[in-house]
Amino acid sequence: MKQFTIPNIYRSNLIGAVKNKRKQEDKLKKDYTPTLLNLGTLHIYLARHFGFCYGVENAIEIAFKTIDENPGKRIFLLSEMIHNPQVNTDLKERGIQFLQDTYGNQLIDFNTITSNDIVLIPAFGTTLVIEKLLKDKGISTEKYNTTCPFVEKVWNRSEQIASKGYSIVIHGKPKHEETRATFSHASNYCPSVIVNDMSEAVELAKYITKEKDSNLFYSEFAGRYSEGFDITKDVQRFGVVNQTTQLASDTQAISDYLKQVVTSYYQLTENTLSNHFADTRDTLCYATNDNQTAVSGLLEVDADFALVIGGYNSSNTSHLVELCEQKLPTYFIDSAQRMLNNTQIVNCNWVTKQLTTVSNYIPPTQTLKVLITSGASCPDSLVEEVITRLASFYGVEGRLQELINNFSM
Repeated sequence: MKQFTIPNIYRSNLIGAVKNKRKQEDKLKKDYTPTLLNLGTLHIYLARHFGFCYGVENAIEIAFKTIDENPGKRIFLLSEMIHNPQVNTDLKERGIQFLQDTYGNQLIDFNTITSNDIVLIPAFGTTLVIEKLLKDKGISTEKYNTTCPFVEKVWNRSEQIASKGYSIVIHGKPKHEETRATFSHASNYCPSVIVNDMSEAVELAKYITKEKDSNLFYSEFAGRYSEGFDITKDVQRFGVVNQTTQLASDTQAISDYLKQVVTSYYQLTENTLSNHFADTRDTLCYATNDNQTAVSGLLEVDADFALVIGGYNSSNTSHLVELCEQKLPTYFIDSAQRMLNNTQIVNCNWVTKQLTTVSNYIPPTQTLKVLITSGASCPDSLVEEVITRLASFYGVEGRLQELINNFSM
């Protein structure tokens, strides 16, 4: 896989040594057991896969290269490059201006930008409407398009199955940048509708089987179906694609459920299934799969609590928190500073995004065991900072260099 050039401030000697060691020992990525950092009275277990993915490193490389190659030019980002506060702050400090917030609300009027300006498209991609707006202004985006290749893969697959007469059901968070972009591209090819979760998929299925009055669909799914969508015919033949940062298991469950519904309703066989349902399993993101599967391996360890590190508006990170919370106490933090001391930590609720200070989060135990993972938009340097801070509570931070040396051998 391609190696990207990203600022050293996002790298970590410790995490780099660990990842390189695991890669050498497990080239086929079949081993999802965590890595133990043994610091005596503190045992830290790192997930097999975590941190920057291909798409994120690609976006960061393009953004910083653009800054370096265009001194004096105005450079804009359509919205957050990725969902990580440190990276977005670093870009702002280098002079990049954000045109929209993460929900698509305008921060800078598009009328103020000209063909002399540079506009970066973030890793989530953007809508066809905005692409056309920029093109009409004479702004070239090809060189500055950081859309993740795996997001584009979903768009391409949508176009392929649309050409065969299928509609598209998108599993995604309706307000997320990536979902908005995928919906824009999919609905350009064919009738499309968004479902947020399994409960909404169940309700959509009732329209497929005619259990619900078709007129109710347009209010129930308001704002989440393409123009001209006809619920009486546009869900007779469809495929399921996803926002790549959703739980892969949730997307697969929704797809399997809807497939079972149409199989039963139309009395399909294996040979006739494709008459109503398209196979889109190849659109699931490798990094999302790897990170989530690695958490499953991480949770095999009998530990005291878990730390999940990443931006609070990061969808893929939130789902890692969701998985960990099913097994043990879990704290969602965006920096080492959230660990106020060895008795208090500021935790983010992954659903409500509310911050709460939790006391006595470190239990009295002879050897503390902590599970650690991070989202696909979280720099390894932040993970090392969290490890260093945790180690400092036990006076063992001086042993981290020894671990670096051992993993580098």
